[in-house]
Amino acid sequence: MLAVNKEFFLALVFLATRTVLAEETIKDSGFLRLKRMVGGTFAPQVPWQAMVYLSDSVLDGGYAGGALISDRWVLTAGRNLFIRKSRQDTQGKDPIIPKVYLGISQKAEADASKEVAVDKVFLHPDFQNQTDWDNDLALIRLKESVNMTEVTPIPLPERGQDLDTVLGGSGVIAGWGWGIHLTPATSLKYLVLPLANYSDCKEEYERSSHTPSLDDNMFCTRPTQLEENICFGDAGGALAVRDAQSGDVYAAGILSYDKSCSRNSYGVYMKISSYLPWIHRVIRGDTEKSSALLSDAMAKMFG
Repeated sequence: MLAVNKEFFLALVFLATRTVLAEETIKDSGFLRLKRMVGGTFAPQVPWQAMVYLSDSVLDGGYAGGALISDRWVLTAGRNLFIRKSRQDTQGKDPIIPKVYLGISQKAEADASKEVAVDKVFLHPDFQNQTDWDNDLALIRLKESVNMTEVTPIPLPERGQDLDTVLGGSGVIAGWGWGIHLTPATSLKYLVLPLANYSDCKEEYERSSHTPSLDDNMFCTRPTQLEENICFGDAGGALAVRDAQSGDVYAAGILSYDKSCSRNSYGVYMKISSYLPWIHRVIRGDTEKSSALLSDAMAKMFG
């Protein structure tokens, strides 16, 4: 699986340097600029990309991204599972069971043949505990294991893999988010985005209202030199990066704050390495008794 992911990542980086797939060109400040998410290049099939779907209409929840992380689990942003996303609207309410589509690169392909049935969703227990963007993660358990001939899970970070080991200081994110005319994309697009200075990102959003209050569980990307950026509807997508030492491709973060567009500089992500204990507990199926049972068994064996 890793070999496939490495080749795909390199292909994306290569394609990102080309302009032949641009949707169109527009005049901007006296020079021609690609209309590329706001922007973005048309993506080949991204083997880990999921569409998390509530409705065609943004007013009814819309649709967004997710990342296949095993044959039965999709990781996404928790806010994607609610029609109204703000903390005041979600507190005390159960998330919606979404439709999930895998192996598609066109919105029109989101039909019964590409839908994978959802068994259950798990919000992070501290989801939106203080602000709209705190612990913005959810795990979606599929009813059956998916066929791995067309899709491939993206690995999670391993021990020692963190943002300071990312090759080239950038990552790839794909999505069906809004384009430069603020209309949802019908085709999957991707961007190669540079990792941002954490202090600069935190400082910008401290000056703005209704934006994330950054903590150590978050990180940011910034726009490309052509001012291309993520936008509405890209949330839940994984930022795929490559480790500089091992060459391994893995998901460094899940996009939470996707409202940057051309208004703000930074996209904000949940740092997956900070959430690995929770992810593993959910996937293992731990219950409230699990810890006590393990401790009791060890005490008896050592005793």
